[in-house]
Amino acid sequence: MNTALNIKILYDKMGTAEKKIADFIMDNPSAIIPLSVSELASQCGCGDATVVRFAKRLGFDGYQSLKISIAQDQNITNINENISVNDSALAVFEKVCNDIYCSLEKTKNCINADSLEKVCSAIIRANKIVVFGLGNSASIALDATHKLLRLGLNCACYTDNHMQAIASSHLTNKDLAIAITHSGSSKDIVQALQTAKDSNATTVSITNIGKSPIVKVSDYILNTVSDETNYTILGLNSRIAQLAIIDAIYSFLVCHLPNAKEYIAKTESALLNKKY
Repeated sequence: MNTALNIKILYDKMGTAEKKIADFIMDNPSAIIPLSVSELASQCGCGDATVVRFAKRLGFDGYQSLKISIAQDQNITNINENISVNDSALAVFEKVCNDIYCSLEKTKNCINADSLEKVCSAIIRANKIVVFGLGNSASIALDATHKLLRLGLNCACYTDNHMQAIASSHLTNKDLAIAITHSGSSKDIVQALQTAKDSNATTVSITNIGKSPIVKVSDYILNTVSDETNYTILGLNSRIAQLAIIDAIYSFLVCHLPNAKEYIAKTESALLNKKY
């Protein structure tokens, strides 16, 4: 069933706050596509839980499923509003490169310098570092862990929600948890970081700029900026901005971490017999 039609059918059964969400969506369905659950809640003057409850009333398992359904109803299928069916493969590549460049420039201009510095210091001090990522962010979490391990740091990556819950529950005030999530609304990632915070660990999130649940449980936030959520559910070039932040942290650590060059040399030596 069309989502808008379902909203109209169930409208009279909704509470006052839910009706505000319904009105917002019916007035302009595509407007919710770029919004996180917290941003929609703010727009409608309600709490995050009300948005989730609204989605479940419509038969969805959560807010993200609601957004996907509305996107399908609105026939929002392009991954990039500037890319057309008439573009050559090279033209598509050039447009993607331009989008990535814009995302990097915007991220460079918005990132909080003090937070970036403090995250680097927290990594150096930490006894143990855990990195969380799911879905599209899992590969970014693995890349971050790979770089930190090369520097001899005690770091582990968890891309399974059960393992994230277990690992975060055993952290201490000497440890650090890093969550990577483009939307900032991944329930499992937010819960894992909340558990880490409850365990008195320092918490960091790398996420797209804006209000989202992950912000509430993060001691330090490193924001990316990507316009792609205006026309797609899936973050694409935002991954490059996330990788750029991680590369910057790695490069800073190489210069400031005691014995960094020694650990890098040991890593390279251990990998010598892995190549022809």
